[in-house]
Amino acid sequence: MDKTGSKATPTRSKYGATPTIIGNRDEIDLTRTGGCVTARMIMAGARHRMTSAGANRLLDLFEQVEDDDSIRMLALTGTGAWFCGGFNHDVDPRLVESFAAISKPTVAILNGDAIDEGLELAMAADIRVARSSSRLALGQLPRGELPHFGGTQRLPRLAGAASALKMLLTGAAIEASEGYRIGLVTYLANSERDLARTAAKVAESILTRAPLAARLAKDAVLKGYDMTIDQGVRLEEDLYALLQTTADRAEGVASFLEKRKPIFRGV
Repeated sequence: MDKTGSKATPTRSKYGATPTIIGNRDEIDLTRTGGCVTARMIMAGARHRMTSAGANRLLDLFEQVEDDDSIRMLALTGTGAWFCGGFNHDVDPRLVESFAAISKPTVAILNGDAIDEGLELAMAADIRVARSSSRLALGQLPRGELPHFGGTQRLPRLAGAASALKMLLTGAAIEASEGYRIGLVTYLANSERDLARTAAKVAESILTRAPLAARLAKDAVLKGYDMTIDQGVRLEEDLYALLQTTADRAEGVASFLEKRKPIFRGV
């Protein structure tokens, strides 16, 4: 229902099935298109900061996404000119790491500015799609604070130590176009319409892949990053062997031989 009491009618996505509204609670608006759930953060106030109530609802959602095999990926976005302007001090400290721990593919759609903890949340996603005019910043140091939701660790891993130190020590904001140049942003969009189109294409590409293979690939990359190359290769070999025993792997081979699209079931 919308604010006037009329029943909302979802519009059909150009790149997928008709989005279905599956939840509309204070601060978090949920829609689902096929196997993709999109959570839109709706934050009031001039600084558009995450509240403890919104964070708790996201934590519940993260658990649901992990447990529901029919959900293949999660996208997180904001509203208007803001993705997220930071967190209130009473936000559950588990929020960002719980997002990062989801085994399925995750995408942060930066419709607007991602500032301080908002950027730390976005960096915990596997992929970041950003509107070119969005600003990105970790501005805690000029206030005598330190990022404490993984910002000092994820930023250099994504953008390199030099760019990370520049952003951290100065606290200056960069535009998403600069973030794309240094590797912080994965896909860049020039307009709101282009952002929606790009995000839909990314989702479509992910959803057509075998879900088990996607989860194992993510596991191999994230766990292997902190291993030696030999350890990482052994992990990859183990995961490859594990995948050979699945029905999805058999379906992939059969569909290739039969020259048809595969129908993956995640088993």
